[in-house]
Amino acid sequence: MSALKALVNEISEISEVRVYGRVTAVLGMMIEVGGTSEAFSIGDLCSVVARDDRSILCEITGFRDGNALMMPFHPLEGVGLGCKVYRLSGRPTIRPHQSWLGRVVNALGEPIDGKGPLPHGMLQQPIRVQPPSAHRRKRVGTKIDLGIRALNTFVTCCRGQRMGVFAASGVGKSVMQSMVARFASADVNVIGLVGERGREVQEFLENDLGPEGLARSVVVVATSDESALMRRQAADMTMAIAEFFRDQDADVLCMIDSITRVAMAQREIGLSMGEPPANKGYTPTVFAELPKLLERAGPGEGDGTITGLFSVLVEGDDHDEPIADAVRSILDGHIVLERSIAERGRYPAINVLRSVSRTMPDCNSPEETALISRVRSMISC
Repeated sequence: MSALKALVNEISEISEVRVYGRVTAVLGMMIEVGGTSEAFSIGDLCSVVARDDRSILCEITGFRDGNALMMPFHPLEGVGLGCKVYRLSGRPTIRPHQSWLGRVVNALGEPIDGKGPLPHGMLQQPIRVQPPSAHRRKRVGTKIDLGIRALNTFVTCCRGQRMGVFAASGVGKSVMQSMVARFASADVNVIGLVGERGREVQEFLENDLGPEGLARSVVVVATSDESALMRRQAADMTMAIAEFFRDQDADVLCMIDSITRVAMAQREIGLSMGEPPANKGYTPTVFAELPKLLERAGPGEGDGTITGLFSVLVEGDDHDEPIADAVRSILDGHIVLERSIAERGRYPAINVLRSVSRTMPDCNSPEETALISRVRSMISC
């Protein structure tokens, strides 16, 4: 019945007539479309036909003076005034499948690992959805082994908990996350690499993650040279795939590296839309979208969970900068990596005194809590 319902919904998206508008202005990465703005709505996917008959996928992001505003997923070369803009469908969707394990996809759910096409599941799933209802989702579960003794001991994490990894550049966030992906006791890993250097992606897959880690992982990649829309959607795609496996009652470990680059992509989109810059240039939409993304992790309504491990690139070693402060207030704990520890050659460079797990007191016995408190006091001396 659910597959039939999905098919009916997909058929209902097909319009009896094909409506198109025309490009009236292009400013930076923002395209203004006139003629049939009433046919578009926020989040719709559209196709711009360039001068060389190349189709460029775009998304409607707003409206202004009776015209629709949209941003592209790909470069705009060949787009000019008068180019046709066709509405393709409503909000973006995917059809995930169990066989996606071991594969690498982009923000559109397309394979980029050269291993052939991806099989599609029966059910159609939106990429952007609301988090589970607060009164219907279950509480966090038992302890999860993250594969790193310092984390298991001093920053104990539970299944369904959301943790942040806060560090400046070059301190070892990606390496630590790859260690967790290889050795954690989760059923499935879903890893989002957002804004990464293109050179580092293959190194991460082959050297850091390794064949054994990749075999039980789905990796979503949007490199730093891709559009802001692709980088933002990579985070939503990561969460959507994690939600699919969670709904199969799996314990999912979801990692996004990094949330800061997702916020930068949203800032770029907001500024192009004309939003006023607020704290450190970030627009108000950035701080509104962060909880919508991060709250999607956690326990579900069934037996499955999403344990979130989200890295935050701390600019200038300032752990009180706007994004770090906002993310820390949303998550259930934070792991702090310090450059001074890394410079002494100790990896992962975890500062156990500054790292906190909000669920740790409830999942440890009184004896364990007392022992950890004693060790912390000895380290602090």
